[in-house]
Parts: sequence; C-alpha cells; structure tokens
Amino acid sequence: MNPMDHDVLTLAEDPPAAVADDRPTAVADDRPTAVAQDRPTADADHRPPAAAAQDRPVVLADGHAHAWSPGAARARFRDGMTGPTAGVAAGHTQVNMISVPADWAYDMLLFCQRNPKPCPVLDVTDAGSWTTVLADGADLRTDLPRYRVWYDGELVDEPTDVRDHWREDLVTFLIGCSFTFEWALTSAGVPIRHVEQGRNVPMYVTSRQCRPAGRLHGPLVVSMRPVPPEHLPAAIRESSLLPAVHGSPVHCGDPSGLGIEDLARPDFGDPVDAEADDIPVFWACGVTPQAAVMASRPPFALTHAPGQMFLTDARDEQYRVA
Repeated sequence: MNPMDHDVLTLAEDPPAAVADDRPTAVADDRPTAVAQDRPTADADHRPPAAAAQDRPVVLADGHAHAWSPGAARARFRDGMTGPTAGVAAGHTQVNMISVPADWAYDMLLFCQRNPKPCPVLDVTDAGSWTTVLADGADLRTDLPRYRVWYDGELVDEPTDVRDHWREDLVTFLIGCSFTFEWALTSAGVPIRHVEQGRNVPMYVTSRQCRPAGRLHGPLVVSMRPVPPEHLPAAIRESSLLPAVHGSPVHCGDPSGLGIEDLARPDFGDPVDAEADDIPVFWACGVTPQAAVMASRPPFALTHAPGQMFLTDARDEQYRVA
C-alpha cells in the first residue's frame, strides 16, 4: 500500500528530546458560535463508519511534525490540514473527543467510569464550552484534523470544523489516547509500524462488551501494534506506566481471542505490514465511545475521526505513574 494513498503526517526522523515551545496566539474569542439546528441529510449511498471518507484530500507527509509544538499543530489543523496524528508534537498528550447532549452526559461519564481502560477521562467541559484546561486558547470545534457527526447512531458527516454543528447543550469528554505512549515506546526502542509506514493505526471492534451505563452500551474497541518479541516486555512496561492513556495491553497474540477474524481488515484506520516474527499487541482504544454511540443511538454526538486526535499542551510525563 502506498502511504500517499492516505491523508497522513509521517515522521522522517527520530523525535528530538525536546519540543520547541512555539505555540501560536490563542484562538480569538469572537469566532461565530451559531448552532445549526437542522439535521444534515446523509448521502443516499451512506457508507458504514469503517469505510467512510475514502475520498478525503491527501495531505503531503511532513517529516518535521514530531517537532511541532501542540499549538503549532492545532493551528495547522485549524487551517485545514488533516491526517492521523501519531507522532505529531512528540512528547505531548493526545486525546480522543466525544461531545454529547447534556441529558446524556451523566450516562457518558458513568460509562467512562465503569470502563476506565478504554475511556480514561482527562477533562470534561461545561455544557456549551469549547475550551479545555488541557490546551490554553484552543477551540475544540476547529482544532482537530477531522471530526465525525452522528445522528441517532448514524454517521452523517466528517467535517474539519464543527462550528455549524455545535449546540449549546453539548458536554465534551476528552479521553486519553494511546498515541501518547508511543513516544515512550519509541524511546525504549520499540518500533511503531504504522508510523514507519505512514499509516493510521489499525483499530478493531472486539467481541468483548463494555460494562453498560444507563442508556450506553457497546463493544470494546482496540488498537493494534505489531511488536517484535524481543521488544514485547518494553512495550508492556512502558505503556503500563501511563494508565491515563490506556496503559498496558488488553491482549497479546492470537486476535481470535478478541473475536477479530482478519487483521488485514481493521474496522477503523489502516492495515499495517508486520514483520515475520512480530506479535500483534492490542490496547484498549478511545474509539470505544464511538462504538457505544453506534450501539446505543443517542440523538446526537460529535467525535474525533479515528486516529485524528486533539493535541493538548500537557506533557506525557504528567501522566506517568513512575
């Protein structure tokens, strides 16, 4: 597979020990806040979420994305750059995003509390707020590479800006992302195949059900990274020290143990090429709330597009437990 067939940001060299602090000026407060109340109409040939948006514009790879500050990355995304964020702003915490109406917020909070492995909450906003303490001056409606818009559990749009979809009753949950611990894995010598190949991380819906909470229920979603056997102890050790971004793996080896039939056909993201001796290692994934949206069908939700995360100003080590 040609990496340029995807809208990717790839890393051409090893990340530096430090990241330049060149954040851009905070987002202006006078951005339009109008809310589009009319439900958008899905295309007649609406495709399932796993296959959606294959016609996205291709973004040229940037070999210096690891050295961007989080603010610089957000500014680029705000200006329209899209693509998976693995390795971008190395050393900084990345998060999944889901926004639900206030009358579903308690169910979502309880779902996250009952399923902390896939849904480690790092921040929850007030209703209607598009700001977060995790990123000064950022706008959660514009500063991710790509979003998903859901009505009644159906994916209807994947825009790069959700100001026209924003509602004053939305409560946003920012959930730790495994892209965060990839910096620790790389520092420990663990190869990250999807970054090497310029692809999004592969993600799979499993046969394991999450613990339900109120009206929310659904299966566990996992991300997979092929790991050489000699690096497996380091991968487990380093990720386990970052429980706020999913922590240690939930499964290693035979994917059928999770009900996954074919690693070459991920439900989200891209397939990756493994080396002959690589062991598939699976981590709980923050796309799990999107699977819950599909299963539980709340009337409305906004999420990040899988693999296209929100870059925070927080450093990875802030969430390291040892």
